Amino acid sequence: MIQGEYVRTIDDRWRVTLPAELVEALCPDGSRDCILGKERYGALSLWPKGLWQQRIEAGIQLVEQKIRSNWMKNRVDQLQTFGRLLSTKYREVKIASNGRLLIPEGFREFLALEPGNDVVVVGAAVCLELWHPKAWRSYLKRALAEFGDLFETLTQ
Repeated sequence: MIQGEYVRTIDDRWRVTLPAELVEALCPDGSRDCILGKERYGALSLWPKGLWQQRIEAGIQLVEQKIRSNWMKNRVDQLQTFGRLLSTKYREVKIASNGRLLIPEGFREFLALEPGNDVVVVGAAVCLELWHPKAWRSYLKRALAEFGDLFETLTQ
């Protein structure tokens, strides 16, 4: 399980040095090939490539089957929205050997930070997350109140 909360600074080349213990937990097989995804405004998620592919490919295959069977012929607007969002939602990235991650164009604006700003790196059990500090504090304020119930549900 990937856990921890760290504050890092985005350098002038849009790179963030990730904590070594989080990188090791995210990439136990040594592969540094990952997927960076837009999950919620003000936060990016970093997934092991294989886990992300398992997570998303089943859904994409189902949509493709529906397209082939003409089930989507009256849902062109929804299909276009799905395609637009999917094509901009994630990108392959590689964590450098020194633990640095380059935040690609298109993801920088979503995170709403600039070089020299702090970013909060959070272990989210199955992935890493990069949060705008204000968005992180706001999320924590809402989510911590529900933690006890969530813990009970997941540990029963």
